[in-house]
Amino acid sequence: MIGIGIIGAGHFGAAHARAIEKIDGVRLVAACRNDESALGAFTAEHGGRGYRDWRALIEDKDVDAVVITTPHHLHTEMAIGAAQAGKHILLEKPMAPTAAACDAINAAAAANGVKLMVGHLMHFSRPCMTAKEALAEGSLGRPLIASSWMIKLWMEQNRQDWHLSYGTGGGMLMTAGIHALDRLVWLMDDDVVSVGAMLGVKFHDQEADDASMLSLRFAGGGIGQVQSVGYRDGAVSFAMDLVCEHGTLRIDMDRGTSLGRGTRLTDLPDSFEPNWMHNAVIREWAHMRDAILNDAPVTVTGDYGRRIIAIIEAAYRSNESRREEELA
Repeated sequence: MIGIGIIGAGHFGAAHARAIEKIDGVRLVAACRNDESALGAFTAEHGGRGYRDWRALIEDKDVDAVVITTPHHLHTEMAIGAAQAGKHILLEKPMAPTAAACDAINAAAAANGVKLMVGHLMHFSRPCMTAKEALAEGSLGRPLIASSWMIKLWMEQNRQDWHLSYGTGGGMLMTAGIHALDRLVWLMDDDVVSVGAMLGVKFHDQEADDASMLSLRFAGGGIGQVQSVGYRDGAVSFAMDLVCEHGTLRIDMDRGTSLGRGTRLTDLPDSFEPNWMHNAVIREWAHMRDAILNDAPVTVTGDYGRRIIAIIEAAYRSNESRREEELA
């Protein structure tokens, strides 16, 4: 039985706790949050010992692995500390605010022989998994053009002050639009070599972006675009179009995945899943459990997590320079 500690027992920490309850072979043994009353409510609902300090949690001998769901700027120190304590790590996206911080986390995990998986949830969602399977079958050929977007309410119930500043790893792109970016990069299955981007604050009074548009150039000649918009009021749209050599795919998180051929879209079977996010977190934990128990490679590596952050950093540079920027 793998003992799990949750560092960051808040909104998405609770999502992980609910998923852990569904997985054989893992159990929640500890949780950490600096708000004592909120921590007490969390452990009363989900179980486990409560810690105010994450350093005390990683010293708990019953904790074999941790999930880190804290504000983005805290990821680096916590992930390195967990690795040095010999704990396997599921690190929520974004991996860290900078590629250099990602490098430090990857180095610590390698030096201490622990599993590190980055929590890019699209890799475990039914619509995206169905699209990946359709591409792997081969008849669509190579994906050449992609457009992916997340357009949603920004000031939702769980929004915190740290989401609004670049200094704490905030902004719509780093917080939520990263899902649209990750999905596009994963399904294109190629290295991004340069980025052109425009970012801005269009709807809210904050420092970090609430809207952005990215153009991506891939090593194999493909091109892609990403829209990340956190509106003041509207309706959510979280979808993607992928144009391949011999057909198209439409991925819609609220409808499933469709195959385009002969000017028509055909729904792919079993590609729609109600409550997809909860089910994706369950699959994520199943993969993490198997990686720990069987010493198998993790599904979303730290190297991949770093690639996504390097793209976002290039987007920030491009917005400032008003030029296409190569990845560092």
